[in-house]
Amino acid sequence: MDSGVLKRKGSMAVNGDKVRPRVLILGAGFGGLSAAKALRNAPCDVVVIDRRNYHLFQPLLYQVATAALSPAEIASPIRSILSRQKNARVLMARVTGIDAAAKRVLLQDGRTEAFDYLIVATGARHAYFGHDDWEGCAPGLKKIEDATDIRRRILLAFERAEAIDDPEARKALLTFVVIGGGATGVEMAGAIGEVAHWALADEFRVIDPTQARIVLIEAGPRLLPAFPEDLAEHARKALVKLGVEVQLGRAVEQCDEGGIVYGGERLPARTIVWAAGVQASPAAKWLGAEKDRAGRVIVAKDLTVPGHPDIFVVGDTALVLDPKGQPVPGIAPAAKQMGAHAGRVIAARLAGRTEERPFRYRHAGSLATIGRSAAIADFGWLKVKGWLAWWLWGIAHIYFLIDFRSRFIVALQWLWSYFTFRRGARLITGGEGEM
Repeated sequence: MDSGVLKRKGSMAVNGDKVRPRVLILGAGFGGLSAAKALRNAPCDVVVIDRRNYHLFQPLLYQVATAALSPAEIASPIRSILSRQKNARVLMARVTGIDAAAKRVLLQDGRTEAFDYLIVATGARHAYFGHDDWEGCAPGLKKIEDATDIRRRILLAFERAEAIDDPEARKALLTFVVIGGGATGVEMAGAIGEVAHWALADEFRVIDPTQARIVLIEAGPRLLPAFPEDLAEHARKALVKLGVEVQLGRAVEQCDEGGIVYGGERLPARTIVWAAGVQASPAAKWLGAEKDRAGRVIVAKDLTVPGHPDIFVVGDTALVLDPKGQPVPGIAPAAKQMGAHAGRVIAARLAGRTEERPFRYRHAGSLATIGRSAAIADFGWLKVKGWLAWWLWGIAHIYFLIDFRSRFIVALQWLWSYFTFRRGARLITGGEGEM
């Protein structure tokens, strides 16, 4: 056989007389790409499968939703990212199941892909706690389509309010509700406040955008439960300063196109954003594996699925405990560390090293931004808030962007917005003619 011809034989790739193991990676998020890069020098063929052709930097989706950034500035083509990795191939397809016994991944179009090792990094989706019917009126923020839809809703609300005379209808249009007081909810509420109080402040003639009502609702007793209480309280005060109403200890009981009911009271609102919870992808169901309440696969210490030493689960799809017995947070650095660990374990096995390699999470710190020059940072040994934390947050997020061009453009956009108080991506796309 010609040495340049690649054939399939079982789940192995045969190139000449050499048999190379095949590693499938499901998902091209932080975990999946970190795993692929950890295998760049390993004697194997890597296949990255994702239903989209781009890697998305989810932590900045809310900035797309509030017109600070454009989608292309936080997304990069997967093929471009892995173009120089000669043992990596990208396959755009939707996964529908996993046959662990036969070592095959099932795809929506009926095809299957064989593997010798499998890394599942399929992330998470919105969780509506049994109220899935709320999704249509209260979209979450997990993909670009979500962000552009929310951006359209926010900007269109101001446009509609400018065009109508009914004061009650106008009031509902200028009421924005964010449900969930975690980092996403806090950042989203603060960003809407900036849009209303700065970006649009002098652009309308009938309405006053600064009079928009922004309500952040959290069922728990305080915001940002992952942060120390003093930093969470600083975030609450910063939101209030931005004009955001913070409602704590009041769960949402009903949600529809006209508004919400919380604490027994009806609040008319035409724009509602869901940031209250996430649910892992169906990976546990595909694998027949034990899972927690959020659907995360309960993995072994080396991130493998119990009973399946050749299958790893990483990122938001996995339940991993830190040395204190607490779940590892669902943040980009954690997913990157898990993906890199899984890749290194596989590379070590391929090199003949089979010693146990338990995963150890290294927490570098937690960051959340509230608005212009307002943020909080918790590094364990050091707590930072205000202007300095805001700059640290910006530097960290620019660093984690995959593409150098994206880093440069985002930095310029933020500097421009900082000095001009403007947002340059205020495009209403999709659903034209709704007014």
